Amino acid sequence: MRITICAVGRARGDPSAEICQSYLDRLPWPAEVREVEVRRKLPTAKAKEQEAEMLLAAVPAGGRLWALDGRGKALSSQEFAELLGRWRDDGVRDAAFAIGGAEGLHPSLLSAAHGSLSLGAMTWPHLLARAMLAEQLYRAASILAGHPYHRA
Repeated sequence: MRITICAVGRARGDPSAEICQSYLDRLPWPAEVREVEVRRKLPTAKAKEQEAEMLLAAVPAGGRLWALDGRGKALSSQEFAELLGRWRDDGVRDAAFAIGGAEGLHPSLLSAAHGSLSLGAMTWPHLLARAMLAEQLYRAASILAGHPYHRA
């Protein structure tokens, strides 16, 4: 299974990008971040729509897409690991996670996603959300492997 984080915005040397990459490098699955960016100033609704189109285009063909959204399902680390384990066992080749821009995700992306995931009730900076997702992916892989990292 390959993991793709599709995210609006460029990290451009942000320290959170290093944290994100350090966790992705530890995964037993190939993983990458695909960044998209609307380069011109648009009204909010139009920008969200273009971001959604770009995010969907960044998802590998046939990939199982989950959107990170504050209204999404809040899973425990164990539940997230079980979800990834089911995907792995079911032969899912590509798992993708979409992280929107400052205005959130367009409804078209949310309806195209297989599900949505919440990192909690608090609002997180988008670059930090990438790092948090990467850590949870690593934690899930550790749980699935029976590694003691999760019990720490």
